[in-house]
Amino acid sequence: MNKLVTILGPTASGKTSIAAAFAAETGAEIISGDSRQVYRRMDIGTGKDLADYVVDGRKIPYHLIDIVEPGTKYNLFQYQQDFLRVYEDLTSRGVLPILCGGTGLYIESVLGGYRLMPVPENKALRESLSDKTLAELAVILERLKKENNSKMHNTTDVDTVKRAIRAIEIETYYKTVPVGERSFPDIPYIIIGVDIPRDERRRKITQRLRQRLDEGMVDEVKALLDSGIRPEDLIYYGLEYKFVTEYIMGRLSFNEMYCSLETAIHQFAKRQMTWFRGMERRGFHINWIDAMMPMEDKVGMILDICKRQDNADNLQ
Repeated sequence: MNKLVTILGPTASGKTSIAAAFAAETGAEIISGDSRQVYRRMDIGTGKDLADYVVDGRKIPYHLIDIVEPGTKYNLFQYQQDFLRVYEDLTSRGVLPILCGGTGLYIESVLGGYRLMPVPENKALRESLSDKTLAELAVILERLKKENNSKMHNTTDVDTVKRAIRAIEIETYYKTVPVGERSFPDIPYIIIGVDIPRDERRRKITQRLRQRLDEGMVDEVKALLDSGIRPEDLIYYGLEYKFVTEYIMGRLSFNEMYCSLETAIHQFAKRQMTWFRGMERRGFHINWIDAMMPMEDKVGMILDICKRQDNADNLQ
């Protein structure tokens, strides 16, 4: 196998376990494609599930998890640089890299070779947007995306006011400053998509949410707040950190937090699938496999897909 094997799927589809089982079979290492698992001490809420990286007692090496401090604003440009560093290291050592995650924008940015630049803070723009609602910001962002012919900043990634303002800041910068000739290398890849039935996905999301609350997700967020991280910085990360922080701050009851969060995660998973279907329309071929198959069959199917692709490449 001489291609980056990418395993993607919505939350609760079991993609990490599949990637780990495939890595155990092939001697591969896993590069995370998740925008929140980069943060240290944000474990339960981001669903790191590090036990999934242990297969038959063997620890599967993983990368781009626990690499930055919470409270910071890790971004797509940084992810591309970190991904490339790990990818080049693995391939130089003859190790098969597996890209696994559910953040469609991060995954597409490396497979599609997005040419990006670091975008500085625009204080004047931020101030002009500070009194706008999330809905109003979404309209502004959509207009800028059309003007830039941009595929970045899906709804999944701008579910808070701060995130939306940052996305507008980025799109505004790219509109006024030429990207230039900065390049990202073409990386040969195979994409495996984990297809889980909608009802099963919803069942697993609800089950996992209850489990994570039982495991101490509220205490995890309290500890982050107690360490000095501002509530608004945790809310910026969305989903679990947004709603649990609002519960801790007394803005939501426990039941309101639970119901709102459960709904938000279901909506998030649906938007993830919308992004992946959009990738297909944009020319990315995704080989879908059934999440309900036994693990041995899923690994075997991925091996067959990779071998067929290798044979096809050898005939060209």
